[in-house]
Amino acid sequence: MTIRVIIVDDQSMVRAGFAALLSAQSDIDVVGEAPDGRQGVETSRSTHPDVVLMDVRMPEMDGLAATRELLDPPPGVVHRPKVLMLTTFDVDDYVYAALRAGASGFLLKDAPPADLIAAVRVVAAGEALLAPTVTKRLIEDFARTHPARRDRSPRLNSLTPRELEVLELIARGLSNQEIARKLVLAEQTVKTHIGRVLAKLGLRDRAQAVIFAYETGLVTPGGQ
Repeated sequence: MTIRVIIVDDQSMVRAGFAALLSAQSDIDVVGEAPDGRQGVETSRSTHPDVVLMDVRMPEMDGLAATRELLDPPPGVVHRPKVLMLTTFDVDDYVYAALRAGASGFLLKDAPPADLIAAVRVVAAGEALLAPTVTKRLIEDFARTHPARRDRSPRLNSLTPRELEVLELIARGLSNQEIARKLVLAEQTVKTHIGRVLAKLGLRDRAQAVIFAYETGLVTPGGQ
């Protein structure tokens, strides 16, 4: 199946470069571009992409506001693409806020071309792009300056002990394969647990699961 992508960035050279790179892949089709968040939302609504590459800082409407509009649309709008944030900053509370808004992850603009291609495929498949060290550092830095609630969230009570273990390991940046090895489970079983965790907590994806784990104090920065 072909992955439909739009690129939202205020630099035309960046858009052109990313479009050329992604269009060269047999499984990716760039169906639109936009120079700011407002036009990005309009382009997304008209082209229905699977993935939106969204720059963080743009005129007219920034990437955070555009992400919120795309992932929390008004009544009657049913299409919700995956959003992959693009940034030149490796630590930015702004990007953290985008993850909270439902973005599936973020990627530095100077990442190798292969990383961008892989990121689009990962996000399109429904996974969150949380493996890079920079992502974990961003979330931990934010958590250090925004103390978690001391009281246990009632929402955690809906999880089984095993599901709590899986949620904690997700928040520590482990992949499904790594979680499976650590807990001595089949990888498919881990995927099943993750699906149940997301459903019980009412979370969109793995990215929001990480945010939730930090904000509720289930995981603390630097904790073991």
